[in-house]
Amino acid sequence: MNLFDVYPLYSVTPVKGKDIIVTDDHGVEYLDLYGGHGVISIGHTHPHYVAKVKEQLEALGFYSNAVQNPLQVELAQKLGAISKCPDFSLFLCNSGAEANENALKLASFHTGKSRVIAFKNSFHGRTSGAVSVTDNPKIIAPINACNPVTILPLNNSELLESELSKGDVCAVIIEGIQGVGGLDEGTTAFFQDLRKLCDTYDVILIADEIQSGYGRSGKFFAFQHHNIEPDIISVAKGMGNGFPVGGILIAPKLKASYGLLGTTFGGNHLACAASIAVLEILEKEQLISNAAKMSAYFIENAKEIPQVKKIKGKGLMLGLEFDFEVGELRKKLIYDKHIFTGGASNKKLLRILPPLTIQKDHIDQFFEALKVLLDE
Repeated sequence: MNLFDVYPLYSVTPVKGKDIIVTDDHGVEYLDLYGGHGVISIGHTHPHYVAKVKEQLEALGFYSNAVQNPLQVELAQKLGAISKCPDFSLFLCNSGAEANENALKLASFHTGKSRVIAFKNSFHGRTSGAVSVTDNPKIIAPINACNPVTILPLNNSELLESELSKGDVCAVIIEGIQGVGGLDEGTTAFFQDLRKLCDTYDVILIADEIQSGYGRSGKFFAFQHHNIEPDIISVAKGMGNGFPVGGILIAPKLKASYGLLGTTFGGNHLACAASIAVLEILEKEQLISNAAKMSAYFIENAKEIPQVKKIKGKGLMLGLEFDFEVGELRKKLIYDKHIFTGGASNKKLLRILPPLTIQKDHIDQFFEALKVLLDE
């Protein structure tokens, strides 16, 4: 049997990692400024993380949600405190797409309505509901296209209100910072208008923090830069540092009932142990403040590169935009300089999503390599 060939692969095979370095099967070390799509939040194989998951695996790896799991309660309490959302409830699942799927379903249950507003260049996942609110027709199958979704431009409050006033919208879903779409984001004025309009028209505001959350923006959630509070927050990626886990944080006005949502593997013992370890490390090592500090240093260096036409994003979720497509540059960074970076739907954008443990010497290494390649 062969793998279903849907991924274009670089000819690199990582076999181990430590902090911000991954090593391939030939012993070559790579500086990881992409973190596996922004998943690696606390660095590869952090000792506390490894110990916590190993300890739990040796005790109990899995049992279903038909029994009590104190780890879920511990995770919810820690997440509420660190994220400054202590009055929210937590539903655990397995991935970002599943988190958004449950967020959309819960919003529709709550309002009794079905249409959703999403935004241009959005990416929310590949499952049925999540992909229907993703602005990429190439990955929306006919079976997904039946969901009633309206795609609007970011930062147009007037157009948003004209749609919400029709009365059939159950939810607006918006990324704190767009990831795959190219690091675009709503302005503070737009986010605040969005919150007010959702209140006015009885619409659930879903903040997709799957990539921008868990400290990556320099605050725990990217929406916190805009002084608003959503009704549902979806999380994944950095939540488990590589262990498959996702969840939604749910405001008190949305009520639970038995059977409303469900999952087999979501919130399992190993996932909770991994997620608790991530929160403990984020807090103990002050990685969110480090993200903000290293972001400022990175941007300061990026401004010195004349070929960089625009710097997008916040924290350690950054994009460097050039006036040429960066595919070949990314290949040279990997093969010649041994540095992982990411791309986006904007082919001129180099996406930077390193572990939050990154230090100045790592940033210096990147810019030294970038300058050499750009001057060739």
